[in-house]
Amino acid sequence: MCFEGCIFVSESKKSKNLNNMYPQEIVIPMKEELTENGFNEMLTAADVNKVIEDKGTALVVINSVCGCSAGTARPGVLMAVHNSAKKPDHLSTSFAGFDVEAVKQIREHLLPYPPSSPAIALFKNGQLVHFIERHMIEGRSAQMIAENLIDAFEQHCN
Repeated sequence: MCFEGCIFVSESKKSKNLNNMYPQEIVIPMKEELTENGFNEMLTAADVNKVIEDKGTALVVINSVCGCSAGTARPGVLMAVHNSAKKPDHLSTSFAGFDVEAVKQIREHLLPYPPSSPAIALFKNGQLVHFIERHMIEGRSAQMIAENLIDAFEQHCN
């Protein structure tokens, strides 16, 4: 399990890109769990601003290598998206410690909340309307996270 701020970097990755905390081989399968289910990657600050500032609702997932991401966050998000009658207009994700520029920009939109990964945010017309921080993910089941998100979708999505 990984905690906020942990670093796992292979020697070969250090020389290729100093901004990435994790090797691509570890991150890609975790990214694909969301992208293969309709989530678009946000890799730059401009990508983030476009998604968040668009009209409508945007579900933004800050993905991570942490055990609670795999155990409950990603499965809970997918359960919510697949089982809710109302859904966000945009599904987007960035990976903490890997998509550095994008995650930094997402966190600007999440202020005054402290940095958290994993984290799940729902924006409506550019405004943060629902936020699930790491401490609200840890120790919760995927079903609990899905129910929390479905309630938020019912309240904020068309």
